[in-house]
Amino acid sequence: MTLPQTPSFSLAGKRALVAGGSRGIGLGCAVALAEAGAHVIIAARGQAAVDGAVAEMTEAGLSAEGVVLDITDIDAMGAVVAGMGRLDVLCNSAGLARHGAATETTPEDFDAVSNVNVRAAYFLAQAAAAKMEGGGSIIQVSSQMGHVGGIDRAVYCGTKHAVEGFTKAMAIEWGPRNIRVNTLCPTFIRTPLTAATFADPEKRAWIESKIKLPRVAEVEDIMGAVLFLASEASAMVTGTSILVDGGWTAG
Repeated sequence: MTLPQTPSFSLAGKRALVAGGSRGIGLGCAVALAEAGAHVIIAARGQAAVDGAVAEMTEAGLSAEGVVLDITDIDAMGAVVAGMGRLDVLCNSAGLARHGAATETTPEDFDAVSNVNVRAAYFLAQAAAAKMEGGGSIIQVSSQMGHVGGIDRAVYCGTKHAVEGFTKAMAIEWGPRNIRVNTLCPTFIRTPLTAATFADPEKRAWIESKIKLPRVAEVEDIMGAVLFLASEASAMVTGTSILVDGGWTAG
């Protein structure tokens, strides 16, 4: 009898673009991919943040470079990605939230959030797929809120549900090209951007009441999941979501 072999989690020789990769969840994804052997291109809007993230990674012995990129500028973003050479992985962690009651949503807030979370995410995936000759993995960092609703989150939930929808359609269309398209859906993760939320006793109590595990999530909790989706370990996984939500959506 010949024993089956576990697929490799190695990304040696692979090239990965991480949008929104200079901090928080995106930086966690970038580090996870680089530690598995990938050369990581960190893209974000701020030069200082990009340079800082790349410096820390290279000092740690990881292979990384940076590019300043506003993914909402579709033409400029497309041109930059077109000039990157081959891509094996896209991890899009860029996102925007403007929470508030649905009755108070302004067209400006709706458009701002939609432009980043839906429009830019869609066309970034399109641009990256064009660079994945022979196959690749596209990972959209969505949210548990792409599967449930939430108070004061009508616009945000709507955009993340949209990401879940076009991810499924892209997976169907690009499957014959061996391009896998999935979402990674975290719960609230402790980062500088969520510090104010966790500092509010009422909001923290709400989060803890929804998470079934006995702690809140940290950036490290998404790192194994993004590596799985990027690597050959998930070679038959496409058009679906990996929920890193501590059981939030279980009920």
